[in-house]
Amino acid sequence: MNDLEALNRWRLILGSYADDSLSDAMGGEFIYQSVDDLMDFLYGREYSDERGIRGSLGKSSLTVPEWLVKVKAAFPKEVSERLENDALDRYALNEILTDKSVLEKMQPNMNLLKNILAFKGRMRADVLDAAKRIAGRVAEDLAKKLESDIMLSFSNRLDRSRSTAFRTSKNFDFKKTIRKNLKNYDSKENAMVLEKIYFSQRVKRFIPWEIVMCIDQSGSMLESVIYSAVMASIFSRLPVLRVKLVIFDTDAVDLSGYADDPADVLMSVQLGGGTDIGKALRYCEGLIETPLKSILILVSDLCDGAGSTPMYSAARRLIEAGVKVFALTGMDEASQGMYDKHASAIMAALGAKVASVTPGSLAGFIAEAIRG
Repeated sequence: MNDLEALNRWRLILGSYADDSLSDAMGGEFIYQSVDDLMDFLYGREYSDERGIRGSLGKSSLTVPEWLVKVKAAFPKEVSERLENDALDRYALNEILTDKSVLEKMQPNMNLLKNILAFKGRMRADVLDAAKRIAGRVAEDLAKKLESDIMLSFSNRLDRSRSTAFRTSKNFDFKKTIRKNLKNYDSKENAMVLEKIYFSQRVKRFIPWEIVMCIDQSGSMLESVIYSAVMASIFSRLPVLRVKLVIFDTDAVDLSGYADDPADVLMSVQLGGGTDIGKALRYCEGLIETPLKSILILVSDLCDGAGSTPMYSAARRLIEAGVKVFALTGMDEASQGMYDKHASAIMAALGAKVASVTPGSLAGFIAEAIRG
């Protein structure tokens, strides 16, 4: 790298306030001007005054949608994605989310989905359609990452009613092989000719367990809401489970009919507002048909705006009826977050399993509960 190239790179790093110091040394020519304009459009906002008016950084002719298109063309994917995230989270450039053509060009990821869910109440119908497609893609990507581990959690028992092409000695179905080949018995040789050998699938067919997912849609639970919707869709594909899905704030909304479609669930979420956990649990009580074969999963920070006594009462009734209650104070890959520690201790004392978990851990807990 020559000295002029190094000076140009330092000018790009230091920003426009380094012009006076470096301009003469660079011969008055800045080769990274177009990239600098893109960076300055975003990060120059650090120098805005209290009214949001930028300081003496020069006039920009870019609009937010134009800036986004240029960023995607100028930078590698991981860099443009970081700039998009900063634009939304750090500088609240929500104009990105109101232009359908621009929204469709953005990289679908968890951060974009969270911003869509927070902002969707102000989107036009055509933009909402694009947002729903993005929600579907992000949910599908998450499901692909999670599904194999989740399925594995439920695959430790043989299902003698179903055959498989996966052949191992552990899977050999002796009784079915004999029964299916009896017609091939050779009386002269006093032996059975095995035309086909049968092996059992390693998933035992259960009478379906009921899984009732009760999800707090307050803003602090946003990432857990996303993972909960994805987990519900995966669980709904398992023959051993029958899934019901409820989201709540001060009212409970039954989305059981959409449990297999996380995009529909997520686009139904209304973030913010109050929280009445007791009311939501009472509604979920009415959904449970077979308490001894039911698991209720409450995903909430346990901060109950209506007072915690009804929540404790409903949890006690469910547990005494034989329902296995999981109170998840967070469900995401980080498995962390703020929650009411006093309420969590009381729920645990009542007999609920209280934890912040990753999605894979939840699948293991449910599989273990079913196996007893």
